[in-house]
Amino acid sequence: MTKKARAPLAVLVPALLASAIVLIPVWYLVDQVARSGWSAFIDEIWRQRTFELMLRSAVLTATVTLGSIVIGFSAAWLTTMTFVRGRTVLLVALSLPLAIPSYLSAFAWVSWIPDVQGYVGASIVLTLACYPYVMLPVSAALRGIDPAQAEVARSLGLSPREIVFRLTLRSVRPALASGALLVALYVMGDFGAVAVMRHEVFTWVIYGAYRAGFNPARAASLSVVLIAVALILTIAESKARGRATEARVGIGVRRTPRGESSMRVVVTTWAFSLVVFSAGVMVPLMSVLSWLGRSSGVGIKWSLVAESVVSSFQIGIISSFFAVLLALPIGIGIVRFPSRITRTIDRSAYIAHALPGIVVAISVVYVGIRLLRPVYQELPLLVLAQVVLFLPLAVATIRNSLEQSSSRLEDVSRSLGLGQIATIFRVTIPIALPGIAAGAALTMLAVVKELPTTLLLRPVGVETLATSIWKYSTVSDYAALGPYAFALIVLAAVPTAVLTAVTLLRGAR
Repeated sequence: MTKKARAPLAVLVPALLASAIVLIPVWYLVDQVARSGWSAFIDEIWRQRTFELMLRSAVLTATVTLGSIVIGFSAAWLTTMTFVRGRTVLLVALSLPLAIPSYLSAFAWVSWIPDVQGYVGASIVLTLACYPYVMLPVSAALRGIDPAQAEVARSLGLSPREIVFRLTLRSVRPALASGALLVALYVMGDFGAVAVMRHEVFTWVIYGAYRAGFNPARAASLSVVLIAVALILTIAESKARGRATEARVGIGVRRTPRGESSMRVVVTTWAFSLVVFSAGVMVPLMSVLSWLGRSSGVGIKWSLVAESVVSSFQIGIISSFFAVLLALPIGIGIVRFPSRITRTIDRSAYIAHALPGIVVAISVVYVGIRLLRPVYQELPLLVLAQVVLFLPLAVATIRNSLEQSSSRLEDVSRSLGLGQIATIFRVTIPIALPGIAAGAALTMLAVVKELPTTLLLRPVGVETLATSIWKYSTVSDYAALGPYAFALIVLAAVPTAVLTAVTLLRGAR
């Protein structure tokens, strides 16, 4: 199976179907803009206010993405390339911010330091929430690097710093670019953290246009700007990744480099990890525990908490299953059958991830009323919205998993007489299993924590952990909020641990 092989219909057709599903919000937004008139759209785009929002959003996105790259790469390096005891424990601990919703972390920071609101507060909270998106794929890529490469580089006289910048960064560039793209798109579409921090960016204004004044024309126009920025970011990410995929060049059993780190490296690793872990996990966790203490004094209705837990993970499991199912042909197509059409499909998968959840929710309502009325205000419509919103997470992990593996096994399979389809099912998909598991865990985490889409599309009478947290937080009832927040953090830590374990397995192949 060569790089120039044409994608079979069994891969291309499902990938096109997935792309069509993800583009549902685009259909809705184009319809809204067309109804209001393109002249009104141009006038809205060229307003001074729009430029101000664009600048504020761009600065926040750039700040959080850069911070996530620095923290994520540093964490991956310190927990992978050093010889510090307990580094696996550190990697798991540094992954735990994935279990904490950004809006919950924002509430915790504001309750601890009220003056942290605004740009600074939003930057801190979102960076601490997003750096694992960079750390985990980079860690897997670092673990997959052939140690012989560094040994050869040292024998040629390269210093450790030169090896990092000239060899290591080049090897992990695809994973680094993929993680940075997910961070940038996450920040562009985030509503909860910026709302709590009262930092006015695109998503907050779009949400207000829909909910307060119900101005769909303005909200659609601003959302189209986000789509354009998302396309630019995906193209830039594609250029940053480069054409070559990174697979280990050595043969035989992977050799684990051994050695002992200096005391300076040990102290640096643990100090860095402690600071990041305290800011990203301990601050929100201690706040939640204090709220839980207030709850014990007024009585906790654990039956309602249990119902929210069941609803949250039911939606999360179903959504992650369908997201991975749709992401698999996209990931296989872009890695094993790169072409203009597979690259276009891959880029289209990331568009909705930059949109606020409320835009995705309303676009799905629009489609539901027109085409899917029997499931309107039912679970399938909510699952559809979650898949549209979080498909990029599954695509990115599956793609990274395949890129870090050689295609030689597929070539051998073809040389033994197996066709493309048989090779995909018997060789390619088993190779992608770590990415599939990581994508499922990451998507489930995102769905369980997701707020705006769930608020608008959940079936009547259904409450999730996220909606319960938001309901009580809006009236500052932290005593009632505590049990739901605690349950969310504890239970979301399970798929986070699974995701980290998959990362370790991917690097150990």
